[in-house]
Amino acid sequence: MIKYALLTNDVETTSIWHNDLRDETGKKVLEDGMPLLLDIYNKYNIKSTFFVTAYIAKLYPNIVHMIVNNGHEIASHGKSHIQKNGFDIMPFQKQKEHLDYSKKVLEDISGQEVISFRAPALRVSSLTARALIETGFKIDSSVASQRFDFFLSFGSKNKIRFWFSPRLPYRTKVNNIFSKGNSELLEIPLSASILPFMGSTLRFMPEITKLQQKLLNWESNITGKPMVFDIHPNEFIDESNEPRIIKRRSNNIIDYLLKDIIRSHIKTKNLGYKAASIYEKFILFYVKKEYNCTTLKTYKENMNL
Repeated sequence: MIKYALLTNDVETTSIWHNDLRDETGKKVLEDGMPLLLDIYNKYNIKSTFFVTAYIAKLYPNIVHMIVNNGHEIASHGKSHIQKNGFDIMPFQKQKEHLDYSKKVLEDISGQEVISFRAPALRVSSLTARALIETGFKIDSSVASQRFDFFLSFGSKNKIRFWFSPRLPYRTKVNNIFSKGNSELLEIPLSASILPFMGSTLRFMPEITKLQQKLLNWESNITGKPMVFDIHPNEFIDESNEPRIIKRRSNNIIDYLLKDIIRSHIKTKNLGYKAASIYEKFILFYVKKEYNCTTLKTYKENMNL
């Protein structure tokens, strides 16, 4: 049985240090974060899917060119990462407009057909499946089955549905992205085991994530479930030399404490070259165990899903 490790990446202008969207951070992603990440993938002959916001693609199109030139898949991460544009709160028609826009922008710059999508901050609603289908997307990877965000992320109430979503890839219902159905949309869930399986947790608690990695490997051996990991090239830059201003994104004091203050302190551990070193060791686990590290698009084709 071939085992798959789908090492995916979300590309945006988010500054982890400042807890805000910054064009300056996008430039550092272009000049520092992306080259470092791509070098790691090239070293181990890994192909990956990059979910790119239309905003950063238009701002720095060379980011898209770098991804394409290194043989990776370009996918949509929506129009932007602005909080008010969460797919869990946008009405159906606006979701379609954002999907159409991001798809066109990315296809025009990359010259590739864009068929995969991941919602910013994994914020989706039941309407999102139909919106994706009607705008020509074939794959979604916004659901993190059995993941609990501890209310540290926006849209956490809606993410309770993650608890009841299938763990293996599944065709969604047309009107419910969280449930198995017979639509044209393939959901490839992010891996989780209560804790998120992603760059932030890897950097914050690498030893616990190693145990989680072994647990998910055991599951893959039994069920064939692909390992789906999520990391960001902005984790491979370090802005700690700049005076820190943690942007407040909510007027609710509890939300501000959990989603801005606590979350921002957790997410700033081991950024830059430290993140690269930790991630490379993480990848070696899959290289040694002969996982097929490929794109979501190639996984779909190989599995005839």
